[in-house]
Amino acid sequence: MKAVIAEIITIGDEILFGQIVDTNSAWMGTELTKIGVRVKQITSVSDSAEHIVQALDDARARAEVILITGGLGPTKDDLTKHVLAGYFHTTLKLHEPSLADVTAIFKHRGHEVTELNRQQAFLPEACTPVRNVLGTAPGMWFEQDGKVFVSMPGVPFEMKRMMTDTVLPQLKVYFKTPHIIHKVVQTVGIPESILAARLEEWETNLPGHIKLAYLPHLGGVRLRLTGTSNDAAQLERELQQEVDKLQHIIPKSIFAYGEVKLEEAIGQLLKERGLTIATAESCTGGYLAHLITSISGSSAYYQGSIIAYHNAVKVQELRVKPQTLQQHGAVSEATVREMAENVRQKFGTDIGVATSGIAGPDGGTPDKPVGTIWIAYADKDRTRAKLLQFNKDRFLNIQYTATAVLNLVRQSLTAAVEE
Repeated sequence: MKAVIAEIITIGDEILFGQIVDTNSAWMGTELTKIGVRVKQITSVSDSAEHIVQALDDARARAEVILITGGLGPTKDDLTKHVLAGYFHTTLKLHEPSLADVTAIFKHRGHEVTELNRQQAFLPEACTPVRNVLGTAPGMWFEQDGKVFVSMPGVPFEMKRMMTDTVLPQLKVYFKTPHIIHKVVQTVGIPESILAARLEEWETNLPGHIKLAYLPHLGGVRLRLTGTSNDAAQLERELQQEVDKLQHIIPKSIFAYGEVKLEEAIGQLLKERGLTIATAESCTGGYLAHLITSISGSSAYYQGSIIAYHNAVKVQELRVKPQTLQQHGAVSEATVREMAENVRQKFGTDIGVATSGIAGPDGGTPDKPVGTIWIAYADKDRTRAKLLQFNKDRFLNIQYTATAVLNLVRQSLTAAVEE
Protein backbone atom coordinates (compact mmCIF):
# COMPACT_ATOMS: atom_id res chain seq x y z
CA MET A 1 0.00 0.00 0.00
CA LYS A 2 1.57 3.26 -1.11
CA ALA A 3 1.46 6.49 0.84
CA VAL A 4 -1.25 9.00 0.01
CA ILE A 5 0.33 12.20 -1.33
CA ALA A 6 -0.85 15.63 -0.22
CA GLU A 7 -0.07 19.19 -1.23
CA ILE A 8 -0.78 22.33 0.77
CA ILE A 9 -1.69 25.63 -0.86
CA THR A 10 -1.62 28.78 1.26
CA ILE A 11 -3.35 31.83 -0.18
CA GLY A 12 -2.66 35.42 0.79
CA ASP A 13 -0.45 38.36 -0.16
CA GLU A 14 0.35 38.80 3.52
CA ILE A 15 2.36 35.56 3.47
CA LEU A 16 4.28 36.52 0.34
CA PHE A 17 4.98 40.01 1.70
CA GLY A 18 6.44 38.45 4.84
CA GLN A 19 3.85 40.14 7.04
CA ILE A 20 2.87 36.82 8.62
CA VAL A 21 4.71 33.51 8.90
CA ASP A 22 3.03 30.36 7.60
CA THR A 23 2.91 28.13 10.67
CA ASN A 24 -0.18 26.30 9.42
CA SER A 25 1.67 24.15 6.91
CA ALA A 26 4.17 22.78 9.43
CA TRP A 27 1.36 21.78 11.79
CA MET A 28 -0.67 20.23 8.98
CA GLY A 29 2.34 18.25 7.75
CA THR A 30 2.89 16.79 11.20
CA GLU A 31 -0.74 15.79 11.64
CA LEU A 32 -1.09 14.35 8.12
CA THR A 33 1.97 12.15 8.65
CA LYS A 34 0.28 10.62 11.68
CA ILE A 35 -2.52 9.25 9.49
CA GLY A 36 -0.24 8.06 6.68
CA VAL A 37 -0.61 11.04 4.33
CA ARG A 38 2.70 12.43 3.08
CA VAL A 39 3.05 16.10 2.14
CA LYS A 40 5.20 16.46 -0.98
CA GLN A 41 4.84 20.17 -1.70
CA ILE A 42 3.75 23.42 -0.05
CA THR A 43 2.88 26.36 -2.30
CA SER A 44 2.06 29.95 -1.36
CA VAL A 45 0.15 32.06 -3.88
CA SER A 46 -1.16 35.61 -4.03
CA ASP A 47 -4.75 36.76 -3.81
CA SER A 48 -5.16 36.26 -7.54
CA ALA A 49 -7.75 34.02 -9.18
CA GLU A 50 -5.32 33.12 -11.96
CA HIS A 51 -2.61 32.09 -9.51
CA ILE A 52 -5.01 30.08 -7.37
CA VAL A 53 -6.34 28.14 -10.38
CA GLN A 54 -2.81 27.42 -11.60
CA ALA A 55 -1.81 26.16 -8.15
CA LEU A 56 -4.87 23.88 -8.05
CA ASP A 57 -4.10 22.46 -11.50
CA ASP A 58 -0.48 21.81 -10.58
CA ALA A 59 -1.37 20.21 -7.25
CA ARG A 60 -4.03 17.87 -8.59
CA ALA A 61 -1.54 16.51 -11.12
CA ARG A 62 0.75 15.38 -8.30
CA ALA A 63 -1.37 14.67 -5.24
CA GLU A 64 -4.50 12.92 -4.03
CA VAL A 65 -5.17 15.41 -1.23
CA ILE A 66 -5.05 19.17 -1.78
CA LEU A 67 -5.45 21.27 1.35
CA ILE A 68 -6.03 25.00 0.95
CA THR A 69 -5.86 27.69 3.64
CA GLY A 70 -6.68 31.38 3.46
CA GLY A 71 -8.85 33.73 1.43
CA LEU A 72 -12.18 32.91 3.10
CA GLY A 73 -12.82 36.19 4.87
CA PRO A 74 -15.67 38.64 4.16
CA THR A 75 -13.64 41.24 2.24
CA LYS A 76 -13.23 41.72 -1.52
CA ASP A 77 -9.67 40.32 -1.60
CA ASP A 78 -10.88 36.98 -0.20
CA LEU A 79 -11.36 35.12 -3.47
CA THR A 80 -10.95 31.46 -2.56
CA LYS A 81 -14.62 30.49 -2.33
CA HIS A 82 -15.52 32.16 -5.63
CA VAL A 83 -12.51 30.65 -7.40
CA LEU A 84 -13.39 27.17 -6.13
CA ALA A 85 -17.00 27.56 -7.26
CA GLY A 86 -15.78 28.33 -10.77
CA TYR A 87 -13.12 25.64 -10.66
CA PHE A 88 -15.68 22.94 -9.86
CA HIS A 89 -18.31 24.39 -12.24
CA THR A 90 -20.87 25.10 -9.56
CA THR A 91 -22.70 28.07 -8.06
CA LEU A 92 -22.92 29.55 -4.60
CA LYS A 93 -25.98 28.76 -2.50
CA LEU A 94 -26.97 29.77 1.01
CA HIS A 95 -26.13 27.03 3.50
CA GLU A 96 -28.57 27.50 6.35
CA PRO A 97 -26.60 25.61 9.06
CA SER A 98 -23.57 27.79 8.34
CA LEU A 99 -25.70 30.93 8.53
CA ALA A 100 -27.02 29.74 11.89
CA ASP A 101 -23.43 29.32 13.13
CA VAL A 102 -22.46 32.79 11.91
CA THR A 103 -25.54 34.31 13.51
CA ALA A 104 -24.87 32.57 16.81
CA ILE A 105 -21.26 33.81 16.89
CA PHE A 106 -22.27 37.44 16.31
CA LYS A 107 -25.14 37.21 18.80
CA HIS A 108 -22.71 35.89 21.41
CA ARG A 109 -20.48 38.89 20.71
CA GLY A 110 -23.40 41.29 20.95
CA HIS A 111 -23.41 42.25 17.26
CA GLU A 112 -25.84 42.01 14.37
CA VAL A 113 -24.88 39.92 11.34
CA THR A 114 -23.84 42.21 8.49
CA GLU A 115 -24.54 41.43 4.85
CA LEU A 116 -20.83 40.74 4.33
CA ASN A 117 -20.86 38.16 7.09
CA ARG A 118 -24.10 36.66 5.82
CA GLN A 119 -22.37 36.16 2.46
CA GLN A 120 -19.88 33.85 4.17
CA ALA A 121 -22.69 31.29 4.55
CA PHE A 122 -23.04 31.05 0.77
CA LEU A 123 -21.09 27.98 -0.32
CA PRO A 124 -20.48 26.13 -3.60
CA GLU A 125 -23.29 23.61 -4.15
CA ALA A 126 -20.78 20.93 -5.15
CA CYS A 127 -18.97 20.99 -1.81
CA THR A 128 -19.63 19.31 1.49
CA PRO A 129 -19.52 22.11 4.09
CA VAL A 130 -17.01 21.71 6.91
CA ARG A 131 -18.28 23.30 10.07
CA ASN A 132 -16.24 26.07 11.67
CA VAL A 133 -17.22 26.23 15.33
CA LEU A 134 -14.69 28.97 16.14
CA GLY A 135 -15.18 31.42 13.29
CA THR A 136 -17.47 32.74 10.59
CA ALA A 137 -15.92 31.09 7.52
CA PRO A 138 -17.03 27.49 6.88
CA GLY A 139 -14.66 25.06 5.24
CA MET A 140 -15.39 23.24 1.97
CA TRP A 141 -14.72 19.60 1.02
CA PHE A 142 -14.72 18.68 -2.69
CA GLU A 143 -14.25 15.26 -4.27
CA GLN A 144 -13.36 14.80 -7.92
CA ASP A 145 -11.71 11.95 -9.83
CA GLY A 146 -10.63 10.20 -6.64
CA LYS A 147 -9.00 13.33 -5.27
CA VAL A 148 -10.00 15.41 -2.24
CA PHE A 149 -9.79 19.21 -2.06
CA VAL A 150 -10.39 20.91 1.29
CA SER A 151 -10.49 24.67 1.77
CA MET A 152 -10.12 26.07 5.29
CA PRO A 153 -9.60 29.47 6.93
CA GLY A 154 -6.06 30.72 7.38
CA VAL A 155 -6.65 31.61 11.04
CA PRO A 156 -4.54 28.93 12.79
CA PHE A 157 -6.87 28.03 15.65
CA GLU A 158 -9.86 27.78 13.29
CA MET A 159 -7.95 25.61 10.82
CA LYS A 160 -6.58 23.30 13.52
CA ARG A 161 -10.02 22.73 15.06
CA MET A 162 -11.49 22.03 11.63
CA MET A 163 -8.69 19.60 10.76
CA THR A 164 -8.92 17.80 14.10
CA ASP A 165 -12.71 17.53 14.24
CA THR A 166 -13.50 16.77 10.62
CA VAL A 167 -10.81 16.74 7.95
CA LEU A 168 -8.31 14.27 9.41
CA PRO A 169 -10.98 11.72 10.46
CA GLN A 170 -12.66 11.93 7.04
CA LEU A 171 -9.35 11.53 5.19
CA LYS A 172 -8.67 8.36 7.19
CA VAL A 173 -12.03 6.99 6.06
CA TYR A 174 -11.72 8.10 2.43
CA PHE A 175 -8.20 6.74 1.88
CA LYS A 176 -6.63 3.50 3.06
CA THR A 177 -3.28 4.77 4.23
CA PRO A 178 -0.10 3.03 5.41
CA HIS A 179 1.67 3.91 8.65
CA ILE A 180 4.42 6.55 8.46
CA ILE A 181 6.76 6.57 11.46
CA HIS A 182 9.74 8.84 12.15
CA LYS A 183 12.73 8.20 14.38
CA VAL A 184 15.09 11.11 15.11
CA VAL A 185 18.70 10.74 16.23
CA GLN A 186 20.42 13.92 17.42
CA THR A 187 24.15 14.37 16.78
CA VAL A 188 26.54 17.18 17.67
CA GLY A 189 30.12 18.14 16.94
CA ILE A 190 30.41 16.27 13.64
CA PRO A 191 30.07 18.01 10.25
CA GLU A 192 27.41 16.71 7.88
CA SER A 193 29.93 15.63 5.22
CA ILE A 194 32.00 13.58 7.68
CA LEU A 195 28.85 12.09 9.20
CA ALA A 196 27.56 11.08 5.76
CA ALA A 197 30.88 9.39 4.94
CA ARG A 198 30.78 7.35 8.15
CA LEU A 199 27.19 6.32 7.54
CA GLU A 200 27.50 5.58 3.82
CA GLU A 201 27.58 1.78 4.07
CA TRP A 202 24.80 1.68 6.68
CA GLU A 203 22.65 4.07 4.65
CA THR A 204 23.17 2.05 1.46
CA ASN A 205 21.89 -1.07 3.21
CA LEU A 206 18.72 0.49 4.64
CA PRO A 207 15.51 -1.36 3.68
CA GLY A 208 13.71 0.20 0.73
CA HIS A 209 10.78 1.37 2.85
CA ILE A 210 13.05 3.27 5.27
CA LYS A 211 14.53 6.59 4.17
CA LEU A 212 17.19 8.76 5.82
CA ALA A 213 17.29 12.55 5.90
CA TYR A 214 20.19 14.71 7.10
CA LEU A 215 18.89 17.86 8.81
CA PRO A 216 21.81 20.14 9.74
CA HIS A 217 21.34 22.65 12.52
CA LEU A 218 23.55 24.77 14.74
CA GLY A 219 26.62 22.67 15.53
CA GLY A 220 25.01 19.35 14.73
CA VAL A 221 22.88 17.19 12.46
CA ARG A 222 19.48 15.63 13.08
CA LEU A 223 19.18 12.22 11.46
CA ARG A 224 15.57 11.43 10.62
CA LEU A 225 14.61 7.90 9.69
CA THR A 226 11.20 7.67 8.04
CA GLY A 227 9.56 4.29 7.52
CA THR A 228 6.39 3.40 5.64
CA SER A 229 4.52 0.13 6.16
CA ASN A 230 1.09 -1.41 6.70
CA ASP A 231 2.36 -3.10 9.88
CA ALA A 232 3.09 -0.43 12.50
CA ALA A 233 4.52 -2.81 15.11
CA GLN A 234 6.93 -4.41 12.65
CA LEU A 235 7.96 -1.00 11.34
CA GLU A 236 8.72 0.21 14.88
CA ARG A 237 10.96 -2.82 15.39
CA GLU A 238 12.78 -2.29 12.10
CA LEU A 239 13.37 1.40 12.79
CA GLN A 240 14.70 0.66 16.27
CA GLN A 241 17.08 -1.94 14.82
CA GLU A 242 18.53 0.73 12.53
CA VAL A 243 18.84 3.19 15.42
CA ASP A 244 20.66 0.51 17.42
CA LYS A 245 23.14 0.15 14.55
CA LEU A 246 23.81 3.90 14.68
CA GLN A 247 24.66 3.58 18.37
CA HIS A 248 27.58 1.36 17.38
CA ILE A 249 28.71 3.41 14.36
CA ILE A 250 28.71 6.94 15.87
CA PRO A 251 28.27 6.45 19.65
CA LYS A 252 30.28 9.53 20.66
CA SER A 253 28.35 11.88 18.35
CA ILE A 254 24.81 11.01 19.51
CA PHE A 255 23.47 13.12 22.36
CA ALA A 256 19.75 12.28 22.28
CA TYR A 257 16.87 10.56 20.52
CA GLY A 258 13.73 12.38 19.44
CA GLU A 259 13.12 16.13 19.35
CA VAL A 260 15.49 17.02 22.20
CA LYS A 261 17.69 20.14 22.34
CA LEU A 262 21.33 19.84 23.37
CA GLU A 263 20.82 22.05 26.43
CA GLU A 264 17.90 19.84 27.46
CA ALA A 265 20.01 16.68 27.10
CA ILE A 266 22.85 18.23 29.12
CA GLY A 267 20.40 19.28 31.84
CA GLN A 268 19.03 15.76 32.07
CA LEU A 269 22.56 14.35 32.28
CA LEU A 270 23.45 16.73 35.12
CA LYS A 271 20.24 15.89 37.01
CA GLU A 272 20.76 12.16 36.65
CA ARG A 273 24.26 12.47 38.12
CA GLY A 274 23.34 15.00 40.79
CA LEU A 275 25.84 17.57 39.50
CA THR A 276 25.76 21.36 39.52
CA ILE A 277 27.26 23.83 37.07
CA ALA A 278 28.18 27.53 36.85
CA THR A 279 29.27 29.62 33.87
CA ALA A 280 31.85 32.34 33.28
CA GLU A 281 31.24 34.13 30.01
CA SER A 282 33.09 36.76 28.10
CA CYS A 283 32.46 36.64 24.34
CA THR A 284 29.11 34.86 24.69
CA GLY A 285 27.77 37.63 26.95
CA GLY A 286 25.30 35.45 28.86
CA TYR A 287 23.98 33.46 25.89
CA LEU A 288 25.27 30.20 27.36
CA ALA A 289 23.45 30.92 30.62
CA HIS A 290 20.33 31.74 28.61
CA LEU A 291 20.40 28.34 26.87
CA ILE A 292 20.90 26.45 30.11
CA THR A 293 18.15 28.30 31.96
CA SER A 294 15.71 28.06 29.04
CA ILE A 295 15.05 24.50 30.21
CA SER A 296 12.36 24.05 32.85
CA GLY A 297 13.83 22.68 36.08
CA SER A 298 17.34 24.01 35.40
CA SER A 299 17.51 25.42 38.93
CA ALA A 300 18.19 21.84 40.06
CA TYR A 301 21.68 21.98 38.52
CA TYR A 302 22.46 25.56 37.46
CA GLN A 303 23.83 27.92 40.11
CA GLY A 304 24.72 31.14 38.32
CA SER A 305 27.02 33.06 36.02
CA ILE A 306 29.62 35.79 35.89
CA ILE A 307 29.62 37.78 32.65
CA ALA A 308 33.22 38.97 32.76
CA TYR A 309 33.28 41.02 29.58
CA HIS A 310 35.91 43.50 30.76
CA ASN A 311 39.31 42.31 31.97
CA ALA A 312 38.79 44.18 35.25
CA VAL A 313 35.76 41.96 35.96
CA LYS A 314 37.79 38.87 35.16
CA VAL A 315 40.30 39.95 37.81
CA GLN A 316 37.89 41.27 40.44
CA GLU A 317 35.06 38.73 40.21
CA LEU A 318 36.80 35.63 38.84
CA ARG A 319 40.25 36.18 40.36
CA VAL A 320 42.01 35.70 37.03
CA LYS A 321 45.66 36.60 37.70
CA PRO A 322 46.67 39.99 36.20
CA GLN A 323 49.91 38.43 34.99
CA THR A 324 47.94 35.79 33.11
CA LEU A 325 46.12 38.50 31.19
CA GLN A 326 49.35 40.44 30.63
CA GLN A 327 51.33 37.44 29.37
CA HIS A 328 48.66 35.57 27.42
CA GLY A 329 45.79 37.99 26.85
CA ALA A 330 42.07 37.57 27.56
CA VAL A 331 41.63 35.22 24.59
CA SER A 332 43.94 32.44 25.66
CA GLU A 333 43.98 28.97 27.10
CA ALA A 334 45.53 30.16 30.35
CA THR A 335 42.83 32.78 30.93
CA VAL A 336 39.86 30.60 30.08
CA ARG A 337 41.16 27.77 32.29
CA GLU A 338 41.37 30.13 35.26
CA MET A 339 37.89 31.46 34.50
CA ALA A 340 36.37 27.96 34.52
CA GLU A 341 38.23 26.83 37.63
CA ASN A 342 37.48 30.00 39.58
CA VAL A 343 33.78 30.28 38.70
CA ARG A 344 33.40 26.71 39.93
CA GLN A 345 35.02 27.65 43.23
CA LYS A 346 33.10 30.92 43.52
CA PHE A 347 29.70 29.22 43.21
CA GLY A 348 30.68 25.95 44.90
CA THR A 349 29.58 23.83 41.95
CA ASP A 350 30.78 20.51 40.62
CA ILE A 351 31.48 21.99 37.19
CA GLY A 352 32.60 25.35 35.88
CA VAL A 353 32.71 26.34 32.21
CA ALA A 354 34.04 29.44 30.52
CA THR A 355 34.22 31.30 27.19
CA SER A 356 36.58 33.99 25.96
CA GLY A 357 37.06 35.01 22.36
CA ILE A 358 36.72 37.51 19.54
CA ALA A 359 33.16 37.35 18.27
CA GLY A 360 33.69 40.10 15.68
CA PRO A 361 33.28 41.77 13.37
CA ASP A 362 35.97 43.98 14.97
CA GLY A 363 38.74 43.26 17.41
CA GLY A 364 40.73 40.67 15.49
CA THR A 365 44.53 40.66 15.11
CA PRO A 366 46.87 38.71 12.82
CA ASP A 367 47.61 36.32 15.70
CA LYS A 368 44.02 36.14 16.90
CA PRO A 369 41.62 36.81 14.02
CA VAL A 370 37.86 37.22 14.44
CA GLY A 371 36.36 33.87 15.38
CA THR A 372 39.26 32.85 17.63
CA ILE A 373 37.60 31.53 20.78
CA TRP A 374 38.75 29.53 23.80
CA ILE A 375 36.38 27.48 25.93
CA ALA A 376 37.05 25.46 29.08
CA TYR A 377 35.52 22.88 31.38
CA ALA A 378 36.64 22.34 34.99
CA ASP A 379 35.64 19.86 37.68
CA LYS A 380 37.37 18.67 40.86
CA ASP A 381 39.67 16.33 38.97
CA ARG A 382 40.70 18.19 35.83
CA THR A 383 40.40 21.17 33.52
CA ARG A 384 39.96 20.83 29.77
CA ALA A 385 40.36 23.70 27.33
CA LYS A 386 39.64 23.84 23.61
CA LEU A 387 40.47 26.31 20.86
CA LEU A 388 37.69 27.10 18.38
CA GLN A 389 38.15 28.82 15.04
CA PHE A 390 34.91 30.14 13.57
CA ASN A 391 34.49 32.28 10.49
CA LYS A 392 30.92 33.39 11.10
CA ASP A 393 29.16 36.63 11.85
CA ARG A 394 29.02 37.88 15.42
CA PHE A 395 25.84 36.19 16.60
CA LEU A 396 26.63 32.91 14.84
CA ASN A 397 30.04 32.88 16.54
CA ILE A 398 28.27 33.32 19.88
CA GLN A 399 25.75 30.58 19.12
CA TYR A 400 28.34 28.10 17.90
CA THR A 401 30.51 28.80 20.94
CA ALA A 402 27.67 28.09 23.37
CA THR A 403 26.88 24.85 21.54
CA ALA A 404 30.55 23.85 21.70
CA VAL A 405 30.65 24.45 25.46
CA LEU A 406 27.57 22.29 26.02
CA ASN A 407 29.14 19.57 23.91
CA LEU A 408 32.38 19.86 25.89
CA VAL A 409 30.37 19.27 29.08
CA ARG A 410 28.77 16.19 27.48
CA GLN A 411 32.11 14.85 26.26
CA SER A 412 33.79 15.46 29.63
CA LEU A 413 31.07 13.71 31.61
CA THR A 414 30.98 10.80 29.18
CA ALA A 415 34.77 10.46 29.27
CA ALA A 416 34.69 10.42 33.08
CA VAL A 417 32.26 7.49 33.04
CA GLU A 418 34.31 5.60 30.43
CA GLU A 419 37.46 6.03 32.50
